[in-house]
Amino acid sequence: MRTVDAAGLEIGDEHPPRIMGVLNVSKESPYDPSVFDDPGEAATYVDEELIGEGADIVDVGLESANKRFEVLSAEGELERLNTAVETVESVSGDAVFSIETRYHEVAEEALDRGFDMVNDICGFADPEMPRVCAEHDVAVGKMASPPDLTRPGAVEAVDDIYDALGQNGFTDKTIIDPAFGGWSEAKTVEDDRETFRRLREFRGLGHPILVSINRKNFLRDVAGRGTEAALPVSLAATSMAVERGAHVVRTHDVAETRDAALIGNEFARDRVREAGDVAVEELDVTTPREAERHLDRVGVGDTAASDATDAAASGGAVVRVFELSGVSDADVGSLSAAASDSGVTVVSGVPGDSDGRSVLVFGTVRALSDLDAAAGGSDALEGAVETVSSGVR
Repeated sequence: MRTVDAAGLEIGDEHPPRIMGVLNVSKESPYDPSVFDDPGEAATYVDEELIGEGADIVDVGLESANKRFEVLSAEGELERLNTAVETVESVSGDAVFSIETRYHEVAEEALDRGFDMVNDICGFADPEMPRVCAEHDVAVGKMASPPDLTRPGAVEAVDDIYDALGQNGFTDKTIIDPAFGGWSEAKTVEDDRETFRRLREFRGLGHPILVSINRKNFLRDVAGRGTEAALPVSLAATSMAVERGAHVVRTHDVAETRDAALIGNEFARDRVREAGDVAVEELDVTTPREAERHLDRVGVGDTAASDATDAAASGGAVVRVFELSGVSDADVGSLSAAASDSGVTVVSGVPGDSDGRSVLVFGTVRALSDLDAAAGGSDALEGAVETVSSGVR
């Protein structure tokens, strides 16, 4: 996982989670507390409510990306840029300033006038955007989107989101955003939940991850909350997102989100370890699909890639562990015999107060799938083994 330098702010596994606060200079934006058209008032808000509450990055939006509104042209965004620039010039606090735009012309003008990074909500649908960001040597958030400047984030299936992030490549300082939220009529809350469940998988792209989940529908719906009452569910999800590998959290609730992110970071896996001159990183791999993502990323040779991909696809690269409870002594014997034939390791505990033993079953996805065919014994054992095997496919 690379580290991105955003105007001196390091973003990556070896650094704390970064908080991106939001300022809008678009009158149509739906979140009133963050919307300003006066640079002085906007600067006060940034100093007190964003930087003062712990924001590392301030993301300035020139238009609402809500699908209900007409899309502004590049010229329309440029007309609003003066307010954004005057705001940045009036802020006394220290933060990285990001311009949210889909147009390379707007990004270039903003960078020339004092902005530090870009947040591209159309994910390089403008093919000139990566060139502009690379030439200015700035960090750029890249949200998964179709190749259409009028449809930011309108990708539903997780595999399609993953592929969309590759649109027009990456710069050395790209930060990826899986695009949570109702960006299209077809996208459902379950689509967002599946993306969140599989958030670790996006680490396979090798770039820091940005999430924008603040008070989103897929979280509110779980607890039956409206927007005003949705802060607790956002904070719970923030901790989970950081634990799963997110590096930047975009939010309107800066102070609370910062605390939640720090808790997630404290209990996250220590992925990077010191090993002298050789870097060691533990990858988040629990399924063959995730293993394949990393194989694609490192670009191994054709022969090795073919062998490794075959192993990953068949589960040879991924180890899983299951606990079976209430296993009889006879079934422990049957399970151990089947395990020796399939390459699975079985370790049984001592009998407990209730009938049966607890058994830990270790194996690759492929071996655990093979265990189903080898296991005999009682109906209970066969049912348990079938459940294990189906759970890894």
